[in-house]
Order: sequence, then structure tokens, then C-alpha cells
Amino acid sequence: MAERVWERFLTEQDKATLVGRAERKIGFGERPALLLIDLYRWVFGDKPEPVVEAIKTWPGSCGLAGWNALPHIQKLLGKAREVGIPVIHITGMDGVAIEPWAFRRDKTKRADMNQEQLDRQRRKFDIVDQVKPIPGETVLKKVSPSAFWGTPLIAHLNFLGVDTVLTCGESTSGCVRASVVDGTTNRLRMIVAEECVFDRHEACHAINLFDMNQKYADVLPLDEILKYLDAWRAEKAGQVGYANDSIAYLKDLALGEDFKGLR
Repeated sequence: MAERVWERFLTEQDKATLVGRAERKIGFGERPALLLIDLYRWVFGDKPEPVVEAIKTWPGSCGLAGWNALPHIQKLLGKAREVGIPVIHITGMDGVAIEPWAFRRDKTKRADMNQEQLDRQRRKFDIVDQVKPIPGETVLKKVSPSAFWGTPLIAHLNFLGVDTVLTCGESTSGCVRASVVDGTTNRLRMIVAEECVFDRHEACHAINLFDMNQKYADVLPLDEILKYLDAWRAEKAGQVGYANDSIAYLKDLALGEDFKGLR
């Protein structure tokens, strides 16, 4: 495997603790779903800009990190739709008289905003067009970092029989991490697509990927996840083929040798 994104941030002591230790993988399960976390306008803004410029108008922006991740996220989303696994979009909740989780840090009041600021507030939780939901895909809204807290997500996953959650979105150190920890708490296999998560701060992004990979999830290159989905589809197709052959065989037994080929 190529050098991982976190390696340049590790101290010599950090590296020493890993010597001689085989990587312990959680592994994929049998019933995957894709979870897209907080891919809304607030973190992208209206155009690609370096983060130091973007935060002047979109205070929650992750700058180019988000825009650079979008093509990878689109690729994963496209594959998920192609193979037919459940797709779940998570965004923020607004206008329900519930304070968001960061309200103590955000001191800006709507009454003090100009028209442009109010427009950005109105659009902040709109999922961007590049990954917008299509009919049949689940959209859940939250008021905390975790996609699980205060939402029906775990009930929905249990209903679908999902055991593996492919995770992408932002921020790596915030809502992605919180969701991964809660997913693990609920005994799900959490898989993080490395190129499909992003953060405002490079060091936070890298170290949180490292820590999740050590404790709570498998942090994997996108290509490895795409190969798993292709293999998953092929296995399911094989099971369907076997079932169809079994049905044909039973019909033959019921009809007798003289009637084969007439079904």
C-alpha cells in the first residue's frame, strides 16, 4: 500500500509503537450501505477557493479540500447506485427551534445579518448538486455531530439488515469521526473511504484518519472499496443465478423427464 496520508504527521515515538504490529482489519461484511455525511453548501461555498479566502464568506468552508474530494465521492456514489446498495444522505436541520450543536461557538444572530448572509444561511444545509439525492435515497437531518444521535439512522440500517457502512463526507475530525464512533458502538463495520473525506485542517484530517484506523474503522483507499462493491455485486448475481437454477431443477423433478424444456 502507498504511504498513508497520516505518516508524515507521526512522531518517532508514534512510529515505534507500530513496529512489528500487523494491521488488524475489521473487514467488509455482507450487507453494505453508503453514508454521505454533511455534503452541503456551508462547507463548499459557491465556488472552489482556498480555505483562507472561502471562510470570509462561508465561515464553515473547508476550501479546496472539499472540492478536491468531490470527484472521488461522485465515483463512490456512482458505484453504490450501480450495484444497488442503500444510499443515505445526512445533512443539517434548521428552522425547527432547536439550537445546533455548535451554537455556543457561533455568536452570529440572524437579526444582525445582511441580505447576503441571510441567503447563505438559508442555503447552508442544501446538499450540493454534484451529490444530490435521487428518488429512493434516504435523507436524514441532524442537530449534532453524529449522524446517529437523534436520528432514525440505526433503526433504518437495522431494518435493511446492513452490517457494513461505507462512509464519506466531512469533517474528518468532526462529524465523520463522531458518526464512525457511534457506528462502531452499534456494532457496525465502519469503512472510511480515504479520498472521500475531508477537513479544513490538514493535520486534523490526517491524524483522525490514523486514529480511526487504529481503533474504530478500516480507512481504505477508494479503489479497494470499489473492488469490494464489484465483488459484492458479482457474488449476489451468482446467488441469484444459483437460485434460478435450483427453481428450474425442482420444476424438472415435478414434471418428469418427458417434460424438460417445456417450462
